[in-house]
Amino acid sequence: MSQAEPKQKSQTAPAEAKISEVASQDSALFQLLASSLAPYKKWLFAALVLMIGVSGLNAVPPYLLQQAIDGPIRRGEIDALWRITAIYGGTAIAIFLLTFAFTYFLQQAGQRALADLRTRVFSHILGQDHAFLTNTPTGELVARLTNDIDQLNAVLSRSIVIVLVEGVTLIVIVTVMVAVNWRLALLSLAVLPVVFLVTRYFRARIRLSSSGERSAQARISSFLNEQVHGMTVVQLFNREDESEQEFEGYNKSYREALIDLRWHSALFLSVQEILSAVGLGLILYGGGQGVLAGWATLGTLVAFVQYTERAFQPVLRLSQEYNTVQIALGAAERIFALLNTQPAVQEPAEPLPLTNVKGRIEFEDVHFWYLPDEPVLRGVSLKIPPGQSVAVVGPTGAGKSSLVSLLARQYDPRQGEIRLDGTDIRRFPLHDLRRTVAVVPQDPVCLAGSIAFNIRLYREDLSDDDVRQAAEFSNAAKFIEELPGGYDYQVLPNGENLSQGQRQLLALARALALNPTGVLILDEATSSIDTATEELIQEALERVLRSRTSLVIAHRLSTIRNADRILVMERGLIVEDGSHLELLANDGHYARLHGHQLMGAGEAGAA
Repeated sequence: MSQAEPKQKSQTAPAEAKISEVASQDSALFQLLASSLAPYKKWLFAALVLMIGVSGLNAVPPYLLQQAIDGPIRRGEIDALWRITAIYGGTAIAIFLLTFAFTYFLQQAGQRALADLRTRVFSHILGQDHAFLTNTPTGELVARLTNDIDQLNAVLSRSIVIVLVEGVTLIVIVTVMVAVNWRLALLSLAVLPVVFLVTRYFRARIRLSSSGERSAQARISSFLNEQVHGMTVVQLFNREDESEQEFEGYNKSYREALIDLRWHSALFLSVQEILSAVGLGLILYGGGQGVLAGWATLGTLVAFVQYTERAFQPVLRLSQEYNTVQIALGAAERIFALLNTQPAVQEPAEPLPLTNVKGRIEFEDVHFWYLPDEPVLRGVSLKIPPGQSVAVVGPTGAGKSSLVSLLARQYDPRQGEIRLDGTDIRRFPLHDLRRTVAVVPQDPVCLAGSIAFNIRLYREDLSDDDVRQAAEFSNAAKFIEELPGGYDYQVLPNGENLSQGQRQLLALARALALNPTGVLILDEATSSIDTATEELIQEALERVLRSRTSLVIAHRLSTIRNADRILVMERGLIVEDGSHLELLANDGHYARLHGHQLMGAGEAGAA
C-alpha cells in the first residue's frame, strides 16, 4: 500500500495542476472582462435586452411554418397563408434590426472597455520599478498591449456575441419545443447529453493542444527577436547555418503543435456534425411514427426538424469559437498576471512634500544586492553637503551605478537608509523625488519627435526660451542649430540619426530643462564619446555643477580632476575619499587607476 501511494500521487498531480491552471485561466478571463466592462453597464443592459429579443424571435419562424402547414396549406386558404408569410418576413426584418442594435451596443461597450484596458496596462507598466523593466523583455510587454488585448478583442467582438446569442437561443428553443410537443422534444434532444459529454472530452485536449501551440509560438517569436537583433554578429562569425538549424528546430515544434491543435479541432467538429445528423434522423423517424400514430401533425414534424437544427446550431457554433476562447483565456491570464505585479519601489503611505531642496545627501549603512548571494553594496555610509560635486570611480562591478540608482529610487536599499535634507527619500512621493534628482544616463534615450520635444519631454509648460536656454547651457545649442530645421529637426526612434555625443548633449539639456536646480547625477556620461564632444560636455558641466549637488560616475579620470571630492569604490565599499591631489598623494587605489590610464593614453599616443 505504501508503494502504491507515491505512484498514485505522481499520476494525479499533473491532472490536479492542469485543473488548477484551467480554473486560473477561466477566473482571470472572467475577472478581467468583468472589471473592464463594469463602467459600461448601461450599454451591456441594452445589449442584453435586445439579445433576449433576438433569441425569442429565432423561435418564431419554425412555429409559423408549423402553423402554415397545419392551417392554410392543409385547408387551401391562400389569404391566411399571405398573412403568415407577411408575419414571417416581418420577423426576419425584426431579427436583423435587433441583431444589428444588439451588436452595436455590445461593440460600444467592448471597444471602450478594451481601450480602457490598454490604458490601464500601459499605466501599470509605467508604474513599474527599474528591476521589472530591466528583467522583462521589451517584446513581452509590447505583446501584452497588442497581441493579448487583440485576442480579447476577438472574444468581445465575435465570440461573446455568438456565445450569448446562441446560448440564450438554445434555452428558448428547448423551452418552446417542450411546450409544443414534449414527445418530439425528447426525441430531438436525446443526442444533446452526448454532445455535451463529447464537448467536455475534447475541451481538455483542445486546451492542452492550444497551450502547446502558444508555448511553441512564444519560443519561435523569442528566437526570431533575438536573432534579428543579433543578425550582424551571426553574419560576422559565419554562423548562418547554425542559426538556420536552430530555427528549423523551433519551426518544427511549432508546426507539430499547430497540426495537433488543428487535428483535435477538426475531429471535434466532425463528431459534432455526426451527432447533429443522428439527432435529425431520430426526429424524422420518431416524428414520422408520431404523425402516423396521430400524436403529432406534419406541420409540427417539419417545425421540429427546424427546431432541432437550430438547437444543434448553437452547439456547433460554440464549438467553432472554442479555440478563440482558449487563446483569449491564456491572454487574459497573462494580462491579469501583469496587472497583479506590484513594483518593489512603492509610493509612501504618508508622503511628505519635497520643497526648498538644499541638496544634502546621506547614505547610512546601505546594503544592496540583486541576488542574495551577490552583494553589490556592503554597508556604504556617506555624507555629501549641499552644492558639493562628488565623483565616483572604480572598476566595473564596484557598485558605482547601484549607488546612484538607489538615490533616484530606481531600487530601494535592502538595508540602511538614504536621506535627502535629513529625510528618508522613501518618505517623498516618487514624482517629487525624480523631479528633484535628475539623471543623465550612460546610454541616453531619444524618442521619435523633434529636438524640442526631446528636451521638453511632455512638459508643455516649458517655453521655447526655456528649451533654448537649457540647450545653450549644456552646449547642445551649437549642433542643434546646425541641423536642418534646428529645434524642429525630427529625431528617429532611439535617436538613430544622431551621434552618441549628440544624444549625450541632448540628454544633458533635457536634465537641465526639467530640473534646473535639483541634484544632478551623471552616469559615465563621457565614456563613449569623442574628445571634442567631451570637451563640450566638460565645459557645460563646469557651469552646471557650480550651483548644485552632483554625483558623477566617471570612467575617464581626466574628466573629474576638478570635482570637489572623489570616491573610490571597490567590491561594494568606499575605499578612498578625497580630492584629486589628495588621492594622488596617498598613492593608493586612485593613484594606481590614474597611472594605468596615463600609461594607456601614452601608448595610444605613441601608436
